[in-house]
Amino acid sequence: MPMNDWATLPASMTKPTKIRWLAKPEKHDYPAAFSYLCLIYDRKTAGSIVRRLEKAKPAVFKAKDIFRASRLSLLGVSNSHVESDGKKILANKKVSPLLLVRDPANGGVIVADGYHRLCAVYSICEDAEIPCRIA
Repeated sequence: MPMNDWATLPASMTKPTKIRWLAKPEKHDYPAAFSYLCLIYDRKTAGSIVRRLEKAKPAVFKAKDIFRASRLSLLGVSNSHVESDGKKILANKKVSPLLLVRDPANGGVIVADGYHRLCAVYSICEDAEIPCRIA
């Protein structure tokens, strides 16, 4: 089987995949979120949002709902980061929760960290519940 077919197996050939999650985001997720948020907000505001994310309680949302709220496009399984995350999930390795930011001014959600993980999870099961921290 070609390497990029990890998420395209017929249902009859696969068992339902239980996605395993880390209890909390990894330390490097917060600086990644800060870097991304600095593209949208000034550094002070981005820092304030990241501090709120660090203190946020866990929340859970379905993959399909996060996509709808974020208005992001689904990256295909041919994307190397999505492929890597998908393989990690299928290998039963734990993945990091997403970092989300409510954007009431635009009526949506910003995926501050975890876009590739979100795409990988959605490619496996759009109804999968994803743990998040949301500010």
